[in-house]
Amino acid sequence: MNERQTDILVIGGGTGGVAAALGALRLGKKVILTEETDWIGGQLTAQAVPPDEHPWIETTGCTASYRRFRQGVRRYYWNNYPMTEAARANMLLNPGEGNVSRLCHEPRVALAVIQDMLAPYLSNGQLDILLWRKPVAADTDGDRITSVTVRDLHTGDETVLRASYILDATELGDLLELASVEHVIGAESQDQTGELHAVEGEPQPGDQQAITWCFAIDYLPGEDHTIDKPADYDFWRSYQADFWPGPQLGWRDVDPISLETRERGIFFGPQRGLLVGDFWHYRRIVYRKHFEEGFYASDICLVNWPQIDYWLGPLVGVSDNDVQRHLAECKQLSFSLLYWMQTEAPRHDSGYGYPGLRLRHDVAGTDDGLAKYVYVREARRIQAEFTVLEQHVGVEQRGKLVGAERFDDSVGTGSYRIDLHPSTTPRNYVDISSYPFQIPLGALLPVRVENLLPACKNLGVTHITNGCYRLHPVEWNIGEAAGALAAYCLEKNLAPRQVRSEPQHLADFQDMLVRVLGFVLEWPEYARITPR
Repeated sequence: MNERQTDILVIGGGTGGVAAALGALRLGKKVILTEETDWIGGQLTAQAVPPDEHPWIETTGCTASYRRFRQGVRRYYWNNYPMTEAARANMLLNPGEGNVSRLCHEPRVALAVIQDMLAPYLSNGQLDILLWRKPVAADTDGDRITSVTVRDLHTGDETVLRASYILDATELGDLLELASVEHVIGAESQDQTGELHAVEGEPQPGDQQAITWCFAIDYLPGEDHTIDKPADYDFWRSYQADFWPGPQLGWRDVDPISLETRERGIFFGPQRGLLVGDFWHYRRIVYRKHFEEGFYASDICLVNWPQIDYWLGPLVGVSDNDVQRHLAECKQLSFSLLYWMQTEAPRHDSGYGYPGLRLRHDVAGTDDGLAKYVYVREARRIQAEFTVLEQHVGVEQRGKLVGAERFDDSVGTGSYRIDLHPSTTPRNYVDISSYPFQIPLGALLPVRVENLLPACKNLGVTHITNGCYRLHPVEWNIGEAAGALAAYCLEKNLAPRQVRSEPQHLADFQDMLVRVLGFVLEWPEYARITPR
């Protein structure tokens, strides 16, 4: 069996994993980064999810490297695409003009920008990226992880990877289970956390947010791009959850905040000012009018809609057979929605079906046309030295307190509503207002294990607060902070707990984050007190 050694090992090449590698590399450490697919970048690439961000993202509330990534996306379009003069002159260009974000873009562009950001470290030998690698085992010695074994998903060959620090950036927190790191899954109870919106009674480990298998489409009226009828189409065509106002395959869903029934289609929906409420504008990643006439035959839209949220079973805490079954059913749901839209969906202009909807395999980079990896909203979470609760960030539970809890050990910022999609219990949305928040260092420190750090959605949050700590810029910040902490501890010969517990070390580390890596550790007052 092959063995490799490095300073810092990052298992999982998603959004947080990439940022973790960047943080450690910029501080001079050697890194091995592993990834289960052939695209690093996670939510931004392999999962094909346009970034969900906050309204201040262009000026504050993220790390310098995340801002560099965002501007890199714009430059990539300006430098490589035939764009209109107006698009080239727009310093705040939104390539897709999607409603969900100020920067909706193709996954391949995100991949190219991330690869450019990592390229210098591949060239000088600091970084090695191992694609198609899945962690299958972890060895421990007391409170330390000594190695992680990864398997090549093509050849079956296994490699033992050793490092002083090991970062878990997997989408489901896989190392927490493999290395027996104390962790939590599913929903904690109100008795455990005191959170207003936690579940009543006993904790529910099986209560996990829906997963989604995204895909991209364009629309060519007059053409027929209807896919073969999916094997499970008849099931999904008739399926309706008890809490849902109509069939899963339909234009009727619920408002996540009010839970009131609403109706919107791919080309029709409510319009409020300039905001168009149909699905086509929702997550559009290419707006053809930004480009020279004739370059695109159609806009391109990314389908990550309520109709393909899969909540019939969780991915964590169940057998491998159940995991594979749920993933297969999730794929079938996505194919079924596309087929329904092509053949039976009520049209905006009378009639049924849009056969001109074309599945864009090339945008996803896959043979089947779906994203390379399922979109995961919730993972295993470490039992941490400090756990962020709804009491710290939720507007309702903060009561008369204005703004989120201030954390002296802040290692970054984020802002998003506490947004929980329907879950596998099953139950409906929980979508409640939160204040812009900080990321406390204590939430990155496991209660026992000394050399593992979370670098994704697996930090010390609850089922509830995961709902606002799981989005793109926050995951990036979490990962980069973890990578920087590991590098700092190696350089200073400190343990992560020392950095948090000793005021001078904490101050020095935070100063380095700001001065060297361009972190933002606190919100300006105008944002801090503004609920989302």
